This record gives sequence, C-alpha cells and structure tokens, in this order.
Amino acid sequence: MSGLVNALVIAAVVAVVLVRQFRARQISTDRRWWLLPVILAVVALREHGIVDAHHRTESIALLGTELLIGLATGAGWAWTTRIWAEPDGTVWSKSTKASVTVWIVGIALRVGLFALGTAIGVHQDSSALLIALAATLLVRSGILVWRAQSLAPAAGVTTAYRDHMARPARKERV
Repeated sequence: MSGLVNALVIAAVVAVVLVRQFRARQISTDRRWWLLPVILAVVALREHGIVDAHHRTESIALLGTELLIGLATGAGWAWTTRIWAEPDGTVWSKSTKASVTVWIVGIALRVGLFALGTAIGVHQDSSALLIALAATLLVRSGILVWRAQSLAPAAGVTTAYRDHMARPARKERV
C-alpha cells in the first residue's frame, strides 16, 4: 500500500474509533476485540519502508518510541474510560474528558517525534504510525475487556469491581 492509502486508513480508523468511543457502547468480552489491531499491524508490517535504510539506528529508535507512545496512549485511554454494569449484566463504556486529554497528549508527542525525525533526516513512513495505532487500540481494548470481565456479574452472582472471590468455580469435565 502507498503512503497515501495508509494515511487514509489511519484517518478513517481514528475517526471511526473516536466517534464511537464518545457514545455509550456495550463492551463485548468475546475474543474479537483484538481483530482490528491485528489487521492494522499486518497492513503496517507488509510495507518495506518502516525502517529508513540510511538511518537504521535512529529510525528504529523513533519506531520504538512511537510504539511506547502508542502503548501509553492506549493504557491511558483505557484507564480514563468510564465503565459500568447494568442490572442485566451488560457492561458499558464511554470515554471521558480525561480520555480527550490523553489523545491530545499522544498526538502532540507523535507530532514532536515526527519533527525530531525530520530534523535528523530520517525518512518516516506512515507504517510506523499505523503500527503505533494498532498498539494503542490493542492495549486499550485489552484493558477494557479485562476491566469489563472483572466488573460483569458471573453466573448470576453480583460482584463489586475487582471482587473475584464471589465468582463460583467452573465445572470440571468428567
């Protein structure tokens, strides 16, 4: 994929994700929460320009920093998202104003990182941003699913947040 296509994919994913997160949404704890981040990572890793061949060390350092920013943004976003359980056992989430702050700080750090890379002459491909976005979404989704599982009532037993003692034991197969 070209850089323009990657940029369009990034813009579309960010727009969809942000719009969806500021509305109350039910959290599904099934195994599909990781699918979009994995698809984004595969698309990013298929590109050959993710590391600048002429500035290999600097490029890898920038990519690593970009991934750390993505992971921190995802974790910050997940922990600033409000979650609650309804009486029927469904768990819901909605991003807060603090989540907006996390996004603004994450974007500002990425812009600064891009400026640094440009200043030292490193060619930066949109694949690095795409893989960092995948990391952000993966961490955020994973933490939200974990929080939702610890909040949701299990087998009709209502539990407090992080109260795992009230959960009944699973049945063993005979």
